[in-house]
Parts: sequence; structure tokens; C-alpha cells
Amino acid sequence: MKHICTVLFLIGTLSGFAQKKWTLKECVDHALEHNITIKQSQNNLLINAEDVIAAKGQFLPSVSGSLGERLNIGSGFDRVTNQRIFNQTTHSFNYNININQNVFNGFRTLNLYKQSLLNQEINNLELARIKDNISLNVVNAYLNVLFNIENLEVAINQFDFSQQQLIQVRNLVNAGIQPKANLFTSEANLSRDEQQVTIAENNYNLSLLSLSQLLQIPFNGFEVEIIDLESPSDSILYNDIQPIISYAFGHRNEIIIAERNIENAELNTEISRSGYYPSVNFNYGFGSTWSESKNDFFKQEFFTELDVNKGHNFNLSVNIPIFSRFQNKTAVAKSRIQENNSQLNFEQAKLDLESNIQRAFTDAQAAFKAYNAAQKSLASQEFAFTSSNERYTLGNITAFDLEQARVQFINAQSSLINAKFDFIFKTKVLDFYMGKPLTP
Repeated sequence: MKHICTVLFLIGTLSGFAQKKWTLKECVDHALEHNITIKQSQNNLLINAEDVIAAKGQFLPSVSGSLGERLNIGSGFDRVTNQRIFNQTTHSFNYNININQNVFNGFRTLNLYKQSLLNQEINNLELARIKDNISLNVVNAYLNVLFNIENLEVAINQFDFSQQQLIQVRNLVNAGIQPKANLFTSEANLSRDEQQVTIAENNYNLSLLSLSQLLQIPFNGFEVEIIDLESPSDSILYNDIQPIISYAFGHRNEIIIAERNIENAELNTEISRSGYYPSVNFNYGFGSTWSESKNDFFKQEFFTELDVNKGHNFNLSVNIPIFSRFQNKTAVAKSRIQENNSQLNFEQAKLDLESNIQRAFTDAQAAFKAYNAAQKSLASQEFAFTSSNERYTLGNITAFDLEQARVQFINAQSSLINAKFDFIFKTKVLDFYMGKPLTP
């Protein structure tokens, strides 16, 4: 009885105000904010942003500067007489500033910039896809908690009935109206129902644990708010699959990602083709030098000599590819093969999406039929159990017959709960493909 009281207290706390109860929207929002996979995808977007900046920078000239000091000890030449001088020590200093600008490289820089923007868009779409999937997983886990709560309530109600039945049978046995064997049967039924309560309680705790782990929050003290789910009806049932497929093909992230991957492969081909084009580079340099040794005939001040020796250097170079040892040819060929693979991946993504929608649609139709059948079965079994209970009270049937009717009634209740949540989740999956919000 202590154990049962604990379970009853657990169910009672579901409607209490002692602790925070997480709503479905709060669960989804928390998962989207703290999920590790989402954070990794967001970091990938930060990397993409840096890649875009780097790709922009390729349009700009590169600037570099250098300073150098040199000390030479040994023989050398006199700069005036041009005669060899031994044991000469020479100091020299130079500085240079260089500017290098790519003028043309077969549009490689432009295509690399386009590709960096496309990669950023693809990763944004991938992040949205991950968020959608995590939201659906959270909704499924939340509904599973609600499902186990209802099952636990059914188990407790059946335990309460068995307790009342035991009291009734004990009174009848004490009065000599029923045999003592019926008392043993009622006690066995009560023990079995207590076991079912324990199993239902464990299933509830496990579902709650799964949800808390999905949200990455402590399990201790975690509770969810009970949602008043509408009974399944024709109003939430999709009767035509084609609008769902058409919408999904135009809006689902996995399809858009596959399309962008085709564009990415085409850009890779253009980048590979740039190897066939000549490249043009412009270089500008400015610098000067200073040197001094003890044998110099004519010496100038440091800055004066640097000023005298300064100069400008301009260079325009054209590099024409003639033979690249088949590197350009194979690079283009592989890029075209990758284009074909991207197109095939796109077609496969459409097939997979259509298959998933078709399966979800068929499952939802079947789940609705199963729910209607479970409703009829429950009504029938409830009537049969009520009738059997009345007949048992009058002594017209045995305790075994009553227990058989009760078991069938319990099974009908469980079947209805299963069918209800199965249908609700499968309609949520179809809502997911239609782009409808999963949270109220």
C-alpha cells in the first residue's frame, strides 16, 4: 500500500504547482537553443562567414614589405677601381615594398567567391533541417510522456477497482455467499494490477528520462505540462497526399540543399576550367639600398644614399598554360562526374521525401481507422464488463468470467490510448512536411 500511495502521489503532482512544468513549446525552444548538434552547425556558419571574407579579399592586391641588414667580412671589389680588396668588412641595408595584383585568372577568384556564398546558404539550410528534425523528435518524446501518463492512470484506476472488488468479495465470503476461492482470486488480481501499476510507472519515468536527456536538462524534478489533446477526427486527417508532396518538393530543406549542391558542383567545374585560361599578374615594387665599407672612396650619409638609390619596379606577367600533365583535364572531368552525382542525389532526395510522405500518409490513414475501431471495441467491452459485474454480483457468473471481461476491457482501454497517440503523432508528421508549426 505504501508503494501504491507513492504512485498516486506521483500522479497527483502532475496537476500541482510545486514544481515547474515544461510546456511543449518550452521543450522545443530549449532543445533548439542548447542542442550540441545545432551549436556545431552554428559554428560552421561562423566559419562560412570567415570564408566569405577571405574570398572577397582575393579581389584585393596583396601588399608586403621587407627590411634587410647584411654584414660581409672577407674579400671584395672596390666600387671605384674595381680591384679586389682583401680583409674588407661591408655593411649593407635595403628595404622594399611590393604590391601584387591578380588581373585575370580565368574567373577563378569570382567563382570561388560565389562558392563561398553558396556554401554559407547550404549550411544555413542544413541548420534549419537539423532544427526541424530535433523539433519533431522533441514532439514525439513529449507525446510519449503523455501516452505513458494515460496508461499509468488506467493502471491505477484498475488497481482501485481491484481493491474495491476485493473488499466486496471478502464481505460476500464472510457472509457465506461466495466460496473462499473467489477471495484468493481477487487477491491475485490485486497483486497483478499492482504489478501493472509498477510497470506503467517505470514506463512513464523512462519516457520522462528520454525527454530530459533530449533536452539536456537534469531528470530530477523534471515534469511536463499535460496537454488537453483533441480526440482524433476527420478535421485533422489529410485526405489527399498530392498537396503535401507538392509543398514539400518546393519548401523542404533537404530538397533545396540538394538543388544547391548541384549549383556547387557546377561552380567546381568552372573553377577547374580556369586552369585552361592564361593568368595575368601585375606587380609593383619600390625600394632602395645602402652599403658601406672602410675602403669606399666616396661615402654618403645613410639616408642620403637611400634616397639616391631608391627606385620603382613595374612588372606585368602573362602565364599561358600549354601542358599541365593532364591535371586540368582530369580536374574538369572529375568535376563533371560530381555534377552528375549531385543530380542523382537530388533525384534520390525527392524519391526519399516522397516515400516518407507516402508512408506517413498511409500510416495516418490506418491509424485513424484503428482509432475508430478501438473506440467501438472499448464501448463494447465496457458494456460487457459492466454487465458481467452486475451478473457477478447476482452470482450468475464466476469470478473467472468476471476477470476475463475485465481483462478485455483493460486491453480495449490500452488499445484506444495507443491508437489515439499513434494517430496524433502521425498527423504531426504530415504537418511537419506541410510546414505547419509543431507546437501550439
